[in-house]
Amino acid sequence: MTARNSQPAKQSAAKGSKRANGQRRPAAAKARSRPGLAPLRIASEAAEQLQALTGRESEGVTGMERTEDGWSVQVEVLELRRVPTTTDMLALYEVHTDPRGELQGYRRLRRYSRGASDDE
Repeated sequence: MTARNSQPAKQSAAKGSKRANGQRRPAAAKARSRPGLAPLRIASEAAEQLQALTGRESEGVTGMERTEDGWSVQVEVLELRRVPTTTDMLALYEVHTDPRGELQGYRRLRRYSRGASDDE
């Protein structure tokens, strides 16, 4: 085998990260070894996982905080579309994830119409 034939193997190894001993490790292994994801990614994944489970469109993330076991993310969800849209029914869900963003549980905190103020 010539040095020319070994080039593709070296290039594919370069896509991973270097270990302490100078060897490369695949990018997928690097992602699995990270203790947690960035808050933006956690929030996005929590909203996506909630939408996949409920089948309802998420309006957005309204809050999040780090917990002992991972993250608590509040997601506003469109539960019932109405005309006019100011009468749509929304719900606020609390989603719990582990530090890697994997869903651990969720619950609906409250349900309200889009046009309702927080005082109602």
